[in-house]
Amino acid sequence: MTAITMDMNTPVAKPASRWRQVWSNLRRSPSGMIGLSMLTLHLLMALLAPWLAPYDWTLQDGYQILQPPSEAFWFGTDHMGRDLLSRTMMGGREAITVTLLGTLLAVGWGGLVGMTLGFVGGRVDAWVMRFIDALLAIPWLLFLLLVIALVGQQTWTLVLTLGFFFGIAVVRVVRGATLEYVPRDFVIAARTRGESRLNIVVRELLPNVLDALLVEAAMRWAWMLLAFSSLSFLGFGVVPPTPDWGLMIADSRGMISIAPWAVIFPALALSTLIISINLTADALAKAIGLDRAKAPV
Repeated sequence: MTAITMDMNTPVAKPASRWRQVWSNLRRSPSGMIGLSMLTLHLLMALLAPWLAPYDWTLQDGYQILQPPSEAFWFGTDHMGRDLLSRTMMGGREAITVTLLGTLLAVGWGGLVGMTLGFVGGRVDAWVMRFIDALLAIPWLLFLLLVIALVGQQTWTLVLTLGFFFGIAVVRVVRGATLEYVPRDFVIAARTRGESRLNIVVRELLPNVLDALLVEAAMRWAWMLLAFSSLSFLGFGVVPPTPDWGLMIADSRGMISIAPWAVIFPALALSTLIISINLTADALAKAIGLDRAKAPV
């Protein structure tokens, strides 16, 4: 028996019908559907960019430097004569890939540790949570810059660093959600049957904190995109000539007075992606019945 049965007098909802209800609730949210549509468009654009980009995003043309938006170059060109539309389309691939992998890592280890701490409790929980609080007190940008400066800017380094740091906050949120279910009858029954702690965490607790975990994943993904773009802006993200929104903004910020399009379009791409994730996360939380305003961050 899982916590979806929570109350012996309450009818058990099948997972499939429950998610159909969540989808139905989500469809009734205009902002949620707008966010989901924008997010889907960004994901498709990142996936299909190599085939949809009108020009080679690495091609430099000295005769086309800082061209304004036109019929030939819809987003204009940058200081090296490269097509900004092609580079903006390609810029989302690296950001989405790195942050999606980092989010999966953060939710994976943070969720497992959070559920385990909430279930085990006692001194182990108290000591580990004090360590978690100490890590959360470290400024995130300083932490990321320090680690990346020490180990390098490879893609796997960015994924591991972002995944570890943002997983720390996931531990707190999931632990708080787990504490609600630990005293329930289905957990006590599993303990009585002699099931292992891992089995109880995976089979009994995970299905019940999955809602909070999904919403937390969306929230952390948005934060991670900001962090990744900030690192790229400071020169600690992707390595040129790989196109990236943060790096494109950094390269063109000194020319914003004469070529504002070189900053505006990558900034718009980044902001619309983050807005779409937040709109989707808010609508998903409401559809599930969670209150993001009360969630620890």
